[in-house]
Order: sequence, then C-alpha cells, then structure tokens
Amino acid sequence: MLRGTTRMPIDATNPLLSDRDVDFLLYDVHRADALCALPAFAHHDRGTFDLTVQTLRRLARTLLFPSLRTLDATPPALDADGTVKLHPTMARIFAALADAGVLSATRPLDVGGQQLPSLVSTAANSYLCAANASAAGLAMLTTEAAHLLESFGTPWLRETFMAPLYEGRFTGTMCLTEPHAGSSLGDITTRARPLADGTWRLTGSKIFISGGEHDLTENIVHLVLARIEGAPEGSRGVSLFCVPKRRPEGAAWVDNDVRCAGVLHKIGWRALPSVALNFGEGDDCVAWLVGSPGRGLAQMFQMMNAARIGVGGSAAAVAYVAFRESVLYAQSRPQGRAPGARDAQGPQVPIVAHADVRRMLLRQKAIAEGALSLVLATARQHDLAEHGDDDAVRTRARRLLDLLTPVAKTFPAERGFEANALAVQVHGGYGYTSEYLPELWMRDQKLNSIHEGTTGIQALDLLGRKVVAGGGEALAIWRDELVATSADARAVGVNPAWCDALDAAADAVSALTLELGARGLSGDVDGMLAHATDYLDLFATVCVAWQWLAQAAAAQRRLDDAPGDAFYEGKLLAAQYWFGTELPRIDHLARLCREGEDSFVRLRTDQL
Repeated sequence: MLRGTTRMPIDATNPLLSDRDVDFLLYDVHRADALCALPAFAHHDRGTFDLTVQTLRRLARTLLFPSLRTLDATPPALDADGTVKLHPTMARIFAALADAGVLSATRPLDVGGQQLPSLVSTAANSYLCAANASAAGLAMLTTEAAHLLESFGTPWLRETFMAPLYEGRFTGTMCLTEPHAGSSLGDITTRARPLADGTWRLTGSKIFISGGEHDLTENIVHLVLARIEGAPEGSRGVSLFCVPKRRPEGAAWVDNDVRCAGVLHKIGWRALPSVALNFGEGDDCVAWLVGSPGRGLAQMFQMMNAARIGVGGSAAAVAYVAFRESVLYAQSRPQGRAPGARDAQGPQVPIVAHADVRRMLLRQKAIAEGALSLVLATARQHDLAEHGDDDAVRTRARRLLDLLTPVAKTFPAERGFEANALAVQVHGGYGYTSEYLPELWMRDQKLNSIHEGTTGIQALDLLGRKVVAGGGEALAIWRDELVATSADARAVGVNPAWCDALDAAADAVSALTLELGARGLSGDVDGMLAHATDYLDLFATVCVAWQWLAQAAAAQRRLDDAPGDAFYEGKLLAAQYWFGTELPRIDHLARLCREGEDSFVRLRTDQL
C-alpha cells in the first residue's frame, strides 16, 4: 500500500457493475422477460437469463478483473519466427469464455448456440468488458466472424471455419483497413485472382488488425475485404474473402502465406494484439469467396454494425467500472473538513462529503448508466428486428436499430471518456499514477471513439443517411418511442417538466433534421453536413434523456412500493441532473447546425 492511502490501488471490492442496476435495466426498464413470448426465445425464462448473467459476472470478477493490470503491463510481443506471443493468462481467459458458451450465446440452436436475446447477452458481456475490455474484445471479434460465415458462407465454409470459431478452437478477425486508405474502404488495393479450382489467390496488406496474430488457438480466420481483378473501382468492386492463417490440405492444416509484419503498440486494450498483416508475400495465400462478388462491403457491415454496438457496450462498461471505483475511493479517502467547520483540528471528512466531488460522481453516474441503458435499448431492437412477431414489427425495429447504432457506438465512447477523466480527477494525485486503475481505464476508453469508425464517420452516417432514409421514416419511429416513454412517465408521476422537456426536444430534433435535409436536397450537401458531429452530439443527448426518463419511470413505480429506497432515489436524481444540465445544451448545438458557424470550414492549412 502507498503511504497515506486508505485503499489498495486494485481492490476486489469494486463490483465492476452494480448487479442491482443491471437487473433493474434488464427487467424494469427494457423488459427482457417479455422477449420470452417470441418463438425464438420461448425456451428461455428469467431463470436462464439470470444464470447467463451470473456466470459471466463470476468469470469477470474472478478471472478477467484480477488479470487486468498484468495484461496491460505485458503487451503482445513479436517473436523472430513471426508469431505474436501473448501473456499465458489470455489463453486461460479465452478458453474459459469459450467453455461458458460466450462465443455462440446469441446464435441459433442449430449451429450450437444458446439462442439468447442480444439484450441479455449484451448485459452479461458488460461485466467482461468492465473487467478487461481487450480480453473481451477477442471473443466479440470471433463471434462476429463466425456469424458472417453463418450468414453468407457456403456449407463447406461453415463446417470448416464457422464451427471451430464458435467452439473457440479458432479465433476470427475483420481485415478492412489498409495503410494508404484508412477508413476509405473504397480505396483498398488488396487483390484476389481466381484459380481453376474455385479458390482465389490473395495479395495485399492490412493494418490495425485486432487479434490478427497470436499463439492462443489452432488457427485464425481472417475475413478480408479485397478487390477481384478487373472489378470496378470504388466500393462496388469490393468483395469479401475467408482467409485462414492455416488452410486445409487433405487431412492436414498448412501455412497459408499470411505474415505478421509488425505489432502496433497501443495506449489501451494492450492485451489484444493489433498488427499489420501481409497476404501472399510468396503468392501462396489461398482465399475463399464469401457471398457474392462485389457485395463485400454490404456483407461486412453485418460484422461492423455488430462491432459498433459491441464497442458502445464496452465503452459504457469501462465508464461504469471507473465510476464505481471513484465512489469507493471517495467514500474512503479522508481529506479536508466540511465547509463551515469551526474546528481546524477536527477530524477530516471523506472527500465524498465535498459537494464538488459529488458533482463529479453524479456526472459519471449519469453518463455511465445512461450509456449502458442506451446500448441495451439498441440491443433490444436487434432482437425485435431479427425475431419480432411479424414483418411490420421487424421492419420497424430494423429502422430504429439502424438509427440508433451510430449513437450507441459514439455516445458511450465520447462521453465515457469524459466520465473516465472525471474518475482520474476524483482520485486526485493518485488518479494519474499507474498504481491506481483510473488512468488505465481512461487509456482503454480512448480507443473506443476510433474503433469501428471514428466519431466523425458515425456523425456523417447518422445525419447523411440514417435520419433522412425513407423520407425520415426511422426518425418518425424514434420520435414515437420518445413520446410513448414520456406518456408512460407522466402516468406514473414522474416530474412533468422532464416529460415536457423530452417532448420539446423530440420536436426540436425533427424540425432541425427537416431543415438540414432540405438543405441537402437543394444541393448544399456541405452546408447540411458541416456540423454533423454537433448534430450527433445533440441527437445522442436527447437519446440519453429518453433513457433517463425511462429509468425514472421504472424507479418511480418501485418507489411507490418502497418509499425512501436510496437506489431508486438515486435514479431520479441522475435523471434530474441530465434534464437540468445536459438537455438544455441542445439549443446551442441546434443553433450551430442551423446557422452553420463556418470558422473551420473556411480555415486553410496555412492559417493553422
């Protein structure tokens, strides 16, 4: 223990997430048990849901969290033979997650899955992300690689590669980015040429490939975007290929000419290797086409969108665990005396007694618990989009899911970073030392605003595509959801001023979107999109107000039967905070979008 501190720098008393809050969000707010009425989930009940959450909760607390500091301090290393060596604990973690059924939890029974709702799986996985985000990330990538083959692969690809991925014998990656192209996937140059036996030869390089090389499993399955020789330039010419590290030849698995060119040294997520890969240096890299030629980007978006929600869930969890650590520290760290205390020699008080510390804690709570609720709301729409009662329900949910995905990815990452910075601030001088965990979580969090599409890319997607798609159909559905939540909150006695504020915010977003959309239709696309990031900030702020009103309504119901319960009262205070301090920001953001403040638009590089 450091002299002068009252808690060990890493303390097993941190619960990662509040179990009571997770249950409250799952059942009181998002009605997970109601999903059991759908045929796809009829074999489940609250008992199986709770067992799933409890299993991952235990793994997170007993295996992933105790290894967090060790794995962060021992990043992957590239050996002379081209193999990336990971800390042995990563192998134990991945094997434990596979044994627990994490990799196939939401997948159908006929592929060996448990066919769990995404809502429940996302809540359970939040514990893993809070405990060790980079270790949980490898499982997420493997699941989504297998899902891509499940959706678009041939029976042979599913049998040969999908099944071992779900079993945890292989791991999977998504190989999109190239050094010269970055996020501009239409500019990739990795090439595929056909062979007479129906396979393809692949040549090219990819970078920032998470989990792209390691020594954990028998094989690594890369899902690679490449351009077939002679295909048109741009995104229409991009196809998707399955490229294993080792390929089957008869009864053997042989080297497939996939080489690790280097390991990238990241500020966070250090246990999950990020590498540069070269395909076909010896012109012997065999690939199998997945789905239809020229449909690579469209197919890959299944994996990318799932990963975006996964990143949002991880970001919410990393903000949440740092918030819980802040609370523990603030309750146990004595410093100073209460304002107005007359005896300068009197006993010190815990820093939580200081109003500004409570302000920082409540802001973290509002961000972290609001973000987690938003991610769970998005996951529930995924369940309805896949398994809703009829076409109308599924279509409606799909529209709302598309709209919420960039928001659920971005808000937890951007505002989660702010929450993590506040966790450092609460810890004071200890916060910026590596002896305490908040600085580690803040490093991990920063990656989330870049992973799976930067904030700017998500903003352009939201304003340039999602809110105007189908003549604003998704936006109208979203507004209906907010109005319904407001009506429910009024009915149970939630502060009517909050309900009025959410209704007004929904109207303001609709009016602003109509105005910006008209600007784009008139030909002024730059004027429409210049403040897309401000629009995303505005939209997300309203979405989280929606989630806080939903939580307030659920808490009010409970308070009617349990007056004075501190947990539910805390929910109402967090809602009050959001409506009082955050929702009013949207007026300023709307003005920026509407009036088009253009300093950065007119800025030349020689003026920087």
